[in-house]
Amino acid sequence: MTDPIADMLTRIRNAVRAKHPRVEMPHSKTKAAIAAVLQAEGYINGASEVEKGKFKVLRVALRYDGEGRPLISGIQMVSKPGRRVYTAHDEIPRVLGGIGTSIVSTPKGILSGREARKAGVGGEIICSVW
Repeated sequence: MTDPIADMLTRIRNAVRAKHPRVEMPHSKTKAAIAAVLQAEGYINGASEVEKGKFKVLRVALRYDGEGRPLISGIQMVSKPGRRVYTAHDEIPRVLGGIGTSIVSTPKGILSGREARKAGVGGEIICSVW
């Protein structure tokens, strides 16, 4: 697999379109940190690490509103293996004018764009969620 983060986001996007209650993917610390940011921003219900045989799996519980519409209406990669996008803390983009959020990999860990601006750290913009 060339880009495991893109695979994670694609699995989430496909599960949301199919209205699945949860989605599973191979576990990694980076994926768990991205899921923690999505949970803190209110896009998913939670993520847990599950043992399946001799491998760990990250199980993400998706979140829907009262009418069954998903809270994630879009999720898009910004940095890709062939083109990394880095930015300073004061230039982190606001997704849809602040309605969505960016997920940024910083020296202080993986943070939402809002948290990175508040902490005064820039880094690689991983993806945008709205």
